[in-house]
Amino acid sequence: MILSEKIIKCRKQLGWSQEELAEKMAVSRQSVSKWESTNSIPDLNKIIKLAELFNVSTDFLLKDEIEAVEHLTEQDNNEVNQVSLEQALDYIKAKKEQAILTAKGVAFFVCSAVPLFFLLALSNTASVALDKKVATVMGIISIFLMVAVGVRLVIQTNGFKRNLTFIEKNKFELMYGVHSAISEKLDGFTPSYNNKVSLAVTLFICSTVPLLLVVMLIGRADLTLLMLAVLLFLVTLGLWIIIPTSSEFEAYKHILNEGDKNRELTQNERNAMKLAPFYWPLVLAIFLAWSLWTMNWGVTWIIWPVAGVLFAALVGFMGLLTKEE
Repeated sequence: MILSEKIIKCRKQLGWSQEELAEKMAVSRQSVSKWESTNSIPDLNKIIKLAELFNVSTDFLLKDEIEAVEHLTEQDNNEVNQVSLEQALDYIKAKKEQAILTAKGVAFFVCSAVPLFFLLALSNTASVALDKKVATVMGIISIFLMVAVGVRLVIQTNGFKRNLTFIEKNKFELMYGVHSAISEKLDGFTPSYNNKVSLAVTLFICSTVPLLLVVMLIGRADLTLLMLAVLLFLVTLGLWIIIPTSSEFEAYKHILNEGDKNRELTQNERNAMKLAPFYWPLVLAIFLAWSLWTMNWGVTWIIWPVAGVLFAALVGFMGLLTKEE
């Protein structure tokens, strides 16, 4: 059996067309046609790549006397899943839906103190007859309720594992035409991604502006508390925009790189989801203890931006530990 016949036999055994083999070999379909019709012979580098794709030895391809196909690592080859366009799109959709659920949970965590600030601001307003102790108790109760809802939402993201495992946990290859289709969709999504990330970063940067203006120019306690609520709301809005957008963008990249170059980010997302249900309630408890002890709400708010930076650092540290293991 000559080389051209072996190429045809192996290609058909794998169920590939000439176009699919050409795409995997990074050559034209005409080149594959010439190999199979004995009009040309692939060079040594191409033969080595053919052997890898077909999962056979180069001796089998080059020696006419060897006719029996002997796969070198048939078990490994079977572990590589073929991902269709529909499966790729389902994965991207599931990642986005999971991120939206995560964003909802984070929104409840970050905004949990907003009712407290609002009620305390009302208690500091002469025209509203609201006792400060009553406002504090009501605010603390609302914090616990919102944190409980946030934890529940974050835990619910585990329901997406079944839809994501096929691509995130296993080796996979894209079927013919999937790479170009996903690339086209990514190109169309990229301008929206850039705009949303820019908007979210702007919200993060500008979130402290109203508070600083009130503290420096007006100095009223009730307005300061209201601006703290506005700060948390703007930060939450930025997170609501950036979390699903970034997750969808990285899902596209993960598909196009066939799972090889984005596993670190995926692991960081898992670490963040594991850490958040315990970290943010702890931060909230520290914030309440400090604030109620000092009753200086205009200073204790600083714990939230510090906690945000520390959270990112802890997620990164957990990623380093995972790498070492």
